[in-house]
Amino acid sequence: MENALLIGLSRQVALARELDVIANNVANVGTNGFKARSARFTEFLMPVAKADAFKPADRPLSYVIDKGTPLDLSQGMVELTGNPLDVALKGDNYLVVQTPNGERYTRAGSLSLDRQGRLVTQTGLPVMGEAGPIVFGSSEHSMRIAADGTVSSDQGTRGKLRQVRFADPAALASEGTNLFSSATPPQAAGIEARLEPGAIERSNVKAVVELTRLMEVQRNYQSVANMMSKSDELRSRAISRLADQQA
Repeated sequence: MENALLIGLSRQVALARELDVIANNVANVGTNGFKARSARFTEFLMPVAKADAFKPADRPLSYVIDKGTPLDLSQGMVELTGNPLDVALKGDNYLVVQTPNGERYTRAGSLSLDRQGRLVTQTGLPVMGEAGPIVFGSSEHSMRIAADGTVSSDQGTRGKLRQVRFADPAALASEGTNLFSSATPPQAAGIEARLEPGAIERSNVKAVVELTRLMEVQRNYQSVANMMSKSDELRSRAISRLADQQA
């Protein structure tokens, strides 16, 4: 009976993990360049414990094991904005961002200028060019970004956006504020990396799918909770009857 409770607990932990992933996806439906994640689990067969200790041939106990939350790397919808500093990344390329913890990577192409004239993300982090941060003077106007990443103004070219790619982008780790980190060094995106100026890539979260899955997970969680409650009730009755017989 305790085995049933442990199996149910492993399932509840997995469902709670999946619920967190879905909630994070839904919360970022409107986040530019956001990539959804999904929860993955596998079966773990307990090699020693059995459902019935007196039946050696009985089926081993089956538990749920968390196998991670891989990224959905599908392209989000591209929306035209008309803003000359907005860029939608098309393909598997990422922009490089300078943070206090080192370089990080993002697909969010809604850029702007800070008070120092630096090209920055929505959270104010400098976007890196091939030769370092891209900075404009106070007298410059008509800033724009070309399809190949070249950044210019009415006074000429100011740099070119540094774009990178990864051999295994699904292994990127999320760090909040729509940034990713990588345990392995990135590769140069190459001349095939293209941008769509005056546009942004929307989140690739499918809201209807996520909300449907959310309701399904909640029902499953409640079902497991009911099963565990009934199992606990049966154990309490068994203990009570045993106590009555001994008395």
